Amino acid sequence: MEVDYLVIGQGICGSLLTHELQKAGRSCFIIDDNRPFVASRVASGIINPVTGRRIVKSWMIDDLVPVAQAVYREAGEMLGVEGLAATDIVDFFPTPQMRLAFLHRLSEDPAYLSMPADENDHLDQFAYTFGYGRISPVLLVNLSGLLPAFRNRFIAQQVLRPESFDQTRLVVAADHVRYDDITAGKIIFCDGINSGGSSWFKTLPFAPNKGEALLVDIPGLVSASLYKKGITLVPWKEGLWWVGSSHQWQFDTDQPTEAFRLQTEAQLKQFCKIPFTVVDHWAAVRPATLERRPFVGLHPAHPAIGIFNGMGTKGCSLAPFFARQLADHLTQKIPLLPEVDICRFQGILSRHLF
Repeated sequence: MEVDYLVIGQGICGSLLTHELQKAGRSCFIIDDNRPFVASRVASGIINPVTGRRIVKSWMIDDLVPVAQAVYREAGEMLGVEGLAATDIVDFFPTPQMRLAFLHRLSEDPAYLSMPADENDHLDQFAYTFGYGRISPVLLVNLSGLLPAFRNRFIAQQVLRPESFDQTRLVVAADHVRYDDITAGKIIFCDGINSGGSSWFKTLPFAPNKGEALLVDIPGLVSASLYKKGITLVPWKEGLWWVGSSHQWQFDTDQPTEAFRLQTEAQLKQFCKIPFTVVDHWAAVRPATLERRPFVGLHPAHPAIGIFNGMGTKGCSLAPFFARQLADHLTQKIPLLPEVDICRFQGILSRHLF
């Protein structure tokens, strides 16, 4: 079998890149073992335009949002699922200082921020003391619908092999790669944290970040918004709520932990006045990076090998924009944004090949 691109991984990066390459008339083949607990499949799907305690705009958010809206809506229509919903975050202030920080940012730059007419209108469902602000618009990507639908489409097209990728079976030449019976012009690694251990990209400054979340049934909680006070409550499918997430830079296991479950249950009991039931508990390791910028492009010493990775906690917002950019780069030689192009690591990538 001969294809233009062999794509490793069918998370949000692999799915969207394959979609963009197919739109450009290129042939792709995907290898993915469909592990349930990887970052794309347990993420909340939030595209939040502001970030951090200083409540500043997320990097490139004004450029990212229009592309995300177009890509997810187009994908949803093609796949027959709802790809995207517009919502807001009800951001309860945990301290007086956080309230002041929100009001200060609102006075400086009101984009995406507002105060409600009545800050007491959620006291019937939540316990809070210092009021709240609103973040809007916030986009909620339907990952639990999109990723399985993409997978079904790729299987129907006979371009997906459900197995784990084995690096020892890859033969790399100057202008192509061969993997078992597949010959491809290029291979693109979209396999999340696994790329950090590969022969070609192990020297990139990955910074693995573990996240855990609970899936919770909260009968009667209005799902018109997302709710945040230390933890975030996100409407999930079938009336359930995603509750999380942790951000652990150091961890002994990639599995769900009792410590997180107990702590999050305690926080939720203090925060939410409605009785709830924990239905599931997830954990995954995000492919974050030390400089908080993605890894995109072709290996400077191996032009047949590429990567589309390192999205960290911002995968839902970054992946649509840079999938289009990488597809344009591969098919039309349009330059990548220098901040994400892995050629910025040309020195270390060229010196440490294996």
